[in-house]
Amino acid sequence: MDLRVAAYALVERRGKILLTHWRRGHLHGWTLPGGGIESGEDPRDAVVREVFEETGLDARVGKLIGVDSRVMIREEVPEGTDPELHTIRIVYRASVKDGPLRHEVDGSSDEARWVALRELRTLRTLSLVQTSIRMAGIDTHGRGRSGGQRRSGKAAK
Repeated sequence: MDLRVAAYALVERRGKILLTHWRRGHLHGWTLPGGGIESGEDPRDAVVREVFEETGLDARVGKLIGVDSRVMIREEVPEGTDPELHTIRIVYRASVKDGPLRHEVDGSSDEARWVALRELRTLRTLSLVQTSIRMAGIDTHGRGRSGGQRRSGKAAK
């Protein structure tokens, strides 16, 4: 089983959340900006790098929201490759400087967008989005903060 450790930013501003559109072959969905941590890289530095690569915005990393551990079965893996992937996803609060969004070129995402929290249900989102929102205690129904917990969470397999 392969292991992937990644770091992500939950950026919320004026009732909107910053998302990127991830695409791999026919698989796609909206997710938080972020991605794999390079060898020797601090997760906070990975967040800053990934947010810039995927959105063109400069990020400032805030508090750790939580760590999500999940084992998934990958589709479209080369023959002889174990389809199981253990992902460890480290999620931080972050803020970004104002500026125009820039879409990533030749990367795993193809669009960046500010999305109203109340509109999240209309999008195809990856599990990381709802997991992170839940860990952060954000209310997506416009009623302010939920009484949510601020601890690490574990998504279902």
